[in-house]
Amino acid sequence: MLVYILTLFPDAIEPYISKGVLRVARDQGKIDVRLLNFRDFAKGKHRNVDDRPFGGGPGMLLCPEPIFEAIEWIESREGIFHKVLLTPDGHTFRQSHAESLTKHDRLLFLCGRYEGFDQRILDGFAWERLSIGDYVLSGGELPALVILEATVRLIPGVLGDEESPISESFTSELLDYPQYTRPREFRGSSVPDVLMSGDHEAIRRWREDQARHKTKKWRPDIALRGDTNKCDTNKSGIKKRDPDL
Repeated sequence: MLVYILTLFPDAIEPYISKGVLRVARDQGKIDVRLLNFRDFAKGKHRNVDDRPFGGGPGMLLCPEPIFEAIEWIESREGIFHKVLLTPDGHTFRQSHAESLTKHDRLLFLCGRYEGFDQRILDGFAWERLSIGDYVLSGGELPALVILEATVRLIPGVLGDEESPISESFTSELLDYPQYTRPREFRGSSVPDVLMSGDHEAIRRWREDQARHKTKKWRPDIALRGDTNKCDTNKSGIKKRDPDL
């Protein structure tokens, strides 16, 4: 997977992609991450990439010229990319988005700064608009890293255990079940007996029950979403609940 990240601060991104899962994926040749400062495509003595909005208003907007030229420069050399715009008006990023992004051979992330984008940047390309939450950050660099790592760790072979991405939180609309390691006894708290039983079916059932309980307790929004997904529709169009819920 070839990944371009367009940013005004490539030096802020490089240290993170040189560590952990992203470094492993790069070393394995699973991903090739390239950082491009779109200021390099700005014109003029000061290479300005932003300007005041027409009609007035606070802050500065990113100008279209350097971003258009940067993207066109990349695609003229590498081919068409699936483009991701990090923006507050995007869909809230979920595990399903990460799974979908793994299907693309080429990804491009545009990290905004300042007050926002000139509208022509949004209109000029086919973007997948994503947000990591309903809050304000100074730029798109952190969201880009969040989305990139969540995506890359799903690429087959990146994680040491191929079962890891399958059993993790959010993969099945449930949080991960509680897990334990040594010591068996710690400050009055013991590892549940079922995990020591060797009965794999009993352990599976316990883990499933615990995951459901944990999800309903800590993330009822996810539990409700999972319940909705388990509904089916009869001929009248009315959804009916799964009797097992």
